[in-house]
Amino acid sequence: MSKRPITVQAAAALEAVEGLVAVGFGGYTGVETALGAAVDPASAIGVTVLSLAGGLGMLGCARGLLRADQWSRAPTVLTQLFALPIAWSLWQSERPAIAIPMGVIAVLALIAVLSPPTTAWLMEEHDEDERDEERPREAAEPVKAAATEPRSLGRRLRDRLGEQPAKD
Repeated sequence: MSKRPITVQAAAALEAVEGLVAVGFGGYTGVETALGAAVDPASAIGVTVLSLAGGLGMLGCARGLLRADQWSRAPTVLTQLFALPIAWSLWQSERPAIAIPMGVIAVLALIAVLSPPTTAWLMEEHDEDERDEERPREAAEPVKAAATEPRSLGRRLRDRLGEQPAKD
């Protein structure tokens, strides 16, 4: 397996930081709601659920990036595109201490996840056996039995394009 580019590591780290902050915020809001400190409990419950689900989703995307799962790129880009207007809204609400770091992290994560090294690495074929080097040996055994899995979507598209007849 080719070495994981620093841009992939950076994108995964930034996505994970945002995910941890969202989970932390969801937990904080949930505790405050349970203690009765919420002004509008119905809204606070909704914010808690969305923050926890969104944060866990972001953590899953960060893990997917590190594992070279192609599906993880699109939701990572979307979370950053959602973070930018939120950062702008916080800036307009005179909360620069939150808005500036959020905006900077979103821009850096977008740059990292859309960079050519990240794109190339996510489009490569990564064998399951190579992924298993990061896992304990006993967890790798069931994966070897499933070596007949279908090719990735990117690989199938490249193969299909190679089969197309050339135009004269």
